[in-house]
Amino acid sequence: MISFAGTPQSWNELIASLPFADYMQQSHYMQTWQWSQAKARSGWQPIPLVWQDAMGKPVAAAMVLKRAIPLPGLAKRICVLYVPRGPLMDWNDAALRLRVLDDLQAFAKRQGAVYIKIDPDVARGTGVPGTEDAVEFSEGQSVCSELRQRGWQFSKEQVEMRNTILIDLTPSEDEMLSRMKQKTRQYIRVAQKKGVTVRAGTLDDLPLLWRMFEETAVRSRFTLREEGHYQFVWRSLMGVSPSGFSLQPFIENLIAEVGGDPVAAVSVFYHAGQACGLYGMWRGTHREKMPIYLLYWEFLRRAKALGCKVFDLYSVPDEFTEDNRLWSVYRFKDGFGGTVYRGIGGWDFTSNPILYKTYIDVLPVVKDILYLPGPPYTNLEARYVKSVRKNKCR
Repeated sequence: MISFAGTPQSWNELIASLPFADYMQQSHYMQTWQWSQAKARSGWQPIPLVWQDAMGKPVAAAMVLKRAIPLPGLAKRICVLYVPRGPLMDWNDAALRLRVLDDLQAFAKRQGAVYIKIDPDVARGTGVPGTEDAVEFSEGQSVCSELRQRGWQFSKEQVEMRNTILIDLTPSEDEMLSRMKQKTRQYIRVAQKKGVTVRAGTLDDLPLLWRMFEETAVRSRFTLREEGHYQFVWRSLMGVSPSGFSLQPFIENLIAEVGGDPVAAVSVFYHAGQACGLYGMWRGTHREKMPIYLLYWEFLRRAKALGCKVFDLYSVPDEFTEDNRLWSVYRFKDGFGGTVYRGIGGWDFTSNPILYKTYIDVLPVVKDILYLPGPPYTNLEARYVKSVRKNKCR
């Protein structure tokens, strides 16, 4: 394991060219240099690490994020380490897997970390459990067993969704439409007939996107970071040319409009031949015109035209039950004819179980006390401020 000392562009090229087992295990936008810089704005220190074979060729990489945690009464600052959607490697290579995990555990000890968290794109299976389409992957099960044997534990604090829906973009558009559920195709046609249009956003649209995202977060009750995080991500990646995007990441914002009135939008992140619907927004208006359906169809078409092979719809439930808050989101996305991939989720390793238990089980209660709401706010502001404060403490 060595520290990476190259340029942002060469890092992105390195992680995009690693020898992966399949298209599920490949470079991820959360491991790009640009994403690490967005996280650096909120207190994380990026530490890029690389593993090489005997010939000096890179075979694995990890953009490790380090965050110092100052606690009252402790003279020494502690830290936590996180490898979002990594480490990147061929997880089916047992020898390489052993080497990388050994090094990460040793690295966490040297850093004095409460824990190190990984959540790689390793699938346990496809399909919804309990259905005839469900398939279990022995490789994913083996990775979970090995992690447990090495002292890793399935994390109580899952940062990212472990399940997703992937859509194969290699068939023709007609074939992609034929794989969709009948209602989804019908609603796409409804949106087209009722005058819904979709356009690419510009830098001038960023204030609009933030307002829409804020409205969506309050209505759907999900956590937002502060506005500056999203503005940084948008501005950093919107200016990148699509040419050569398979190596260098970039973002497009697609906006659905009805009669010139923006009603929905999505930020699509492109990297290494894969597209991901990163931030979805909807104002809740013109529901009868089905704008969301046309918006999703257009960004699938756009990703295909840019040469992407797969689209990650992101954000589907960890548990496929109707009482899950993301159940309706899953049913909507499932209509587009993709395949459910069930990941292994986030795993933590600690060399200090007592401190780890204190941090995971006790500290959240303390943080709730320390970050009580301040002055009186409007209903929208109060829910937003609470969301931001909760996120800042993580």
